[in-house]
Amino acid sequence: MTDQSHLFLHSQTAAAAGKKAKPAFQWSRLPNNLTGWLLSLPLTVVLFFFLVLPICMIVVVSFWRATEFSIYPAFQFDNYEFLLTSPVTYQVFWNTVKYALITWFFTLVIGFTVAYFLAFHVRSLTWQIVLFLLCTIPFWTSNIIRMISWIPFLGRNGIANSTLISMGVIDEPLEWLLFSDFSVILAFVHLYTLFMVVPIFNTMMRIDTSLIEAARDAGASGYQTLTNVIIPLTKPGIMIGSIFVVTLVMGDFITVRFMSGSQKANVGRLISNDIALLQYPSAAATAVILLITVLLVISVLLRFVDIRKEL
Repeated sequence: MTDQSHLFLHSQTAAAAGKKAKPAFQWSRLPNNLTGWLLSLPLTVVLFFFLVLPICMIVVVSFWRATEFSIYPAFQFDNYEFLLTSPVTYQVFWNTVKYALITWFFTLVIGFTVAYFLAFHVRSLTWQIVLFLLCTIPFWTSNIIRMISWIPFLGRNGIANSTLISMGVIDEPLEWLLFSDFSVILAFVHLYTLFMVVPIFNTMMRIDTSLIEAARDAGASGYQTLTNVIIPLTKPGIMIGSIFVVTLVMGDFITVRFMSGSQKANVGRLISNDIALLQYPSAAATAVILLITVLLVISVLLRFVDIRKEL
């Protein structure tokens, strides 16, 4: 076969391959802004239909009017006027903020202590995982079951009172152990401490131990190392845990109902009662005010640290 034949066959093969092969789509050919929008489009659609749209519907319904027999669309401020002028509303919101602050304090102390022990005193990674899983075992069951389990323990004839009486610490059962603010806060701390442990532990595990050793070599005491090195580097985890705990406590209503014996109320309980009475506009207005309150609390917490920058 001559050289011209070889050249002819080679050109024909290359032409055929060029016709069959189609260039693959390359994201790099698109502008950077357009690529980012296309990649975020699925998540944007999901957030719109399952987050933004329901919130907008709640806001719209909060301006409607409800009677004893029907609900009809209207644009009026009667629901907000009733809520903002009622002393009951301020008392309920004060209870909600009180529960959130006290629960936040105890969960922060317990969560920071547990995370510090796991991160800096347990050297073996295996034991860290084992002990961390032990902390999560109670959370494998329902929140309601774990909450109700406190009732026979704290009751008038429960284990706590019986033990204290048998030890001679008290002469008669303590009435405030159950169906009180104490029992509500105890249940909250039990339910939501893990939400503080996890982000703090995750942040502490990323602290370079050489920084702690350098502080000790410089003559810093344990307290100085804690306040000047560990706590500043753990701020993102503390803020994330605080946001989790505060928002969960402020939106919880079933815990307050059961652990207070229906003697206490928070905003979530107020919304639940309105829904039970089919007063959906009033419940929506209360939910909007609660949402604004929670967003204000989160904005205050985020002023202490830039989570996106720190993480």
